[in-house]
Amino acid sequence: MEFRPRNYSAELESHALPRVTAAAHPLSASPPSPPLAQVDVVDRGNSDFFDPLRGTDNDANAAAPDHDNLNESSDLQPTKEWTSFRRLLMQRFPVSKMVSVSSMPDVLMRSGKLHEKSSTAMHLEELDDPQKFADEGVKTITWQEYVSRLHELKDEITRSWQAEDRVTSLKLSIKVAKLLMDTSVLEFYPTLFVLVTDIMDMLGNLVWQRIKQKAEFSEDGTLRCSLAENFQATDICADAKETCYNWFSKIGAVQELLPRIYLELAILPCWCFLLDQPLDSLRRLVMMTRGLGDPVASAYCRLYMAHCAQKLPSHDIGYLVTCMNDIRVILMQILSSNERSHKNVEVNKKLQVSLMEPTIEYIMKCVFNGLTERQVNEVLLELGLMKNQQDLGSVSCVSIILHHLLKELPIEVVSTNVVQILHLIEFSKDNSFGQHLNYRLLGFRLYERKSPVHIVNTVLDKVIQVIGLYDSLDEYLKVVDAYTDLILQNRMNNHLNAILEGISNRALNKRVTEDEMLSLQSLIVKLLSHFKHLEDVFSLVQFPEILDVMYGKSQDVVFLHILNMVTRNDHISDPTSIQLLFEIAQTLHDNIEFMNVKDNDGQVARSISRFVLMVDYGAEMEQHLAFLVNCRGAFGRFNELKETLVHSGNSLAIQALKCAKKHLSFFKACVTFSEVTIPSVSAHRQFDLFLETAEVAFLGGLVSHSDGLIDSAITCLHTLDIIDGFRTPTDVEGLVSSIRKLCGFLIMVPGTFSLPVTYFPNNLFTLISSRSWFEPKMRTQIFSAIILLLTTQSQKRLPYHANTQTPGNDMLYYGDSSYNQELVSLSKLVLENLLSAVQQEPSQAARGIMALEACNCIASSFMLNSELSPVCLTLIETAKSCLSAQDRYLQSTIQLLNKQCPTSVETMVSSV
Repeated sequence: MEFRPRNYSAELESHALPRVTAAAHPLSASPPSPPLAQVDVVDRGNSDFFDPLRGTDNDANAAAPDHDNLNESSDLQPTKEWTSFRRLLMQRFPVSKMVSVSSMPDVLMRSGKLHEKSSTAMHLEELDDPQKFADEGVKTITWQEYVSRLHELKDEITRSWQAEDRVTSLKLSIKVAKLLMDTSVLEFYPTLFVLVTDIMDMLGNLVWQRIKQKAEFSEDGTLRCSLAENFQATDICADAKETCYNWFSKIGAVQELLPRIYLELAILPCWCFLLDQPLDSLRRLVMMTRGLGDPVASAYCRLYMAHCAQKLPSHDIGYLVTCMNDIRVILMQILSSNERSHKNVEVNKKLQVSLMEPTIEYIMKCVFNGLTERQVNEVLLELGLMKNQQDLGSVSCVSIILHHLLKELPIEVVSTNVVQILHLIEFSKDNSFGQHLNYRLLGFRLYERKSPVHIVNTVLDKVIQVIGLYDSLDEYLKVVDAYTDLILQNRMNNHLNAILEGISNRALNKRVTEDEMLSLQSLIVKLLSHFKHLEDVFSLVQFPEILDVMYGKSQDVVFLHILNMVTRNDHISDPTSIQLLFEIAQTLHDNIEFMNVKDNDGQVARSISRFVLMVDYGAEMEQHLAFLVNCRGAFGRFNELKETLVHSGNSLAIQALKCAKKHLSFFKACVTFSEVTIPSVSAHRQFDLFLETAEVAFLGGLVSHSDGLIDSAITCLHTLDIIDGFRTPTDVEGLVSSIRKLCGFLIMVPGTFSLPVTYFPNNLFTLISSRSWFEPKMRTQIFSAIILLLTTQSQKRLPYHANTQTPGNDMLYYGDSSYNQELVSLSKLVLENLLSAVQQEPSQAARGIMALEACNCIASSFMLNSELSPVCLTLIETAKSCLSAQDRYLQSTIQLLNKQCPTSVETMVSSV
């Protein structure tokens, strides 16, 4: 076996592509057109490649999606909104497992479902609330049973309807609607409302479809007409009208007011069969709701009215404004009640207001949906909040209504009337809603649109004056958090200092609560996002003191933002800043370790790693190395960070090499730091780090040190086969690439007379051969790399050297026949295993490619004599049996063999 001599300089020159100076950058927007003689004219339409960066506006428009189709289901939007609202309503007021009712309606009675409580449970509950169990015969039903029974009633109504027993369907529906008369368990009422109105909607749909069918078809099924979407009452036949009158008459005969209203609302769209303008019926129903005595029941009845009115083909919002005014009157009556002797009365008031809030929110959205500015002013005038069509008046308003009004007002109206809105908030001081939350909402609304500075300044002056009287840190923070963006946007440093001082004064010597901490976190994150430099933030008055009161998760979030803020810059060189950030990073690390929470996304580790990478002590390299040593002791939890420390240590060593003032001892200290740190890194990353450090040590002339690091790199491969989850495709590909890189590095590493010249290649080969988890494809690639290493080391002149001070093997063993013989001996052994690995590959296609790779390796490394030519021919036959005869890789390999040894492949070329 004889190595093929190589002239690397000549090969490089022969394979280099011709270079032509370009007149402009090839990625420029409009490069100059080259002469036609130099380029081929390419038809863009037939080109296989198109650069998206060169696309024209016409192309972009052609590829744009058809936005007209996005609104195909817009007609269903109110139904989707209602469905979403009902779901959120049930989530907002969850019910307990047991629902106690004082009188069980017959519609819910069913054998086997209701049960009496055990005597022990009854006695315990009686001790907790004697008044509740004063009356005998209290029955209970679980939440699941209640829901199940209502679902069964819904099915019974449907079955009766399908059996044409519509009287039974109506009777059951009336009984279901009556359930909403019971407000004895207030917490359960929203859930009950959702369940009952679901059945009401179903009944309304059934009645609508029946009357519509009568209008379009005769009794014998003959088509009379097809009603248009905007049909008129005159289009409806007498039979259908009679049926419609009959339904309204039967519902009108219901004695109880509440179920009568709900049932008529359920079939409200059916008035279109009788009247061209059904709004009169809606106004009548609005007046009827004033006869409902219970505040919660009446509010939810108006809520259902707002929902059902959306089904009408056209309607004004006057009825909604009337409903809102009625709810306002009811709220004022609740809040002004003089019954303050019992604590439960106050609790009941708050619960009533809380339950009524969703009805206010939904109706208010319906009121302001799609209104022009003129219509908005008309609504505000009807709500009594404007003196005239121009200005909001300085009048009182129920706080909770004002809150949802402010939430739904168009931003143009808010910006125009912001001072008047401030007055409204100031005069609305009832207990229905926190006044500070209305000030908070105003701040958020103002930030939606750029407002004149003098307006913002006026608002801030007033708000800061008001909240200056607050003793509660929570209320103070909630308000100032909403105005922080406005302050920063308009660079109002005096207001910023004022609110920071206010926070500091209220947080002094006080344990900040969790809610307060969240508001404080939000405010500080806004500050950090606004300023570019950390020094600017810490120069703010009181900021360091505020930062000291933070703790827990909020502290971690703020510290992360601080780290991310400073790592947006190029480097960090100020010693004071470095020390501060180090302490912040150490707190983050210790908090995660203390909570024993796995940093799944690695956000903390990545942020600290970026911080470590960006630290730069300049010429004070000893301090930089000391900083890295401190980081290794402080951040032992983060594996990623330890890799960063190794990279930083190696980078510092290279930097020291470039600095003539630095002594070799400092370079050794950097390399030693990296070498000591690597064993604490995860095993599957150690190989790359040992190799990187070995390259750095070799570049600095520490040859023996580099030998030890290479030996450690090869040794650490022993542990990889016992690591669970290591052998993913990406890991395997990366490992093979790293081992091949090692083979490339070993070309420069000189041998020592105390060890065989093939010590490292032989150790690597032995390791790969002894580990069963190295698959045939991996072995083929690594064995090929070892062979290429050995043939390169056999050349009289190596292709590259690290530096002139470190001689390569081409100089150390020049003309030594034993050296060449040792390389040949190992090459034979590796070649045998290479051929074996190719044949062990189970995949046919992969085996063909591997055979060609091995053949190219042999042809490039050795002279194709009588010993190796049959080996190459066997590999070609293997590739032919696995791949297509037209495979380009196969053809190019045969051409290479024909070039190297024409007589050996003559017959093969003809067959292919």
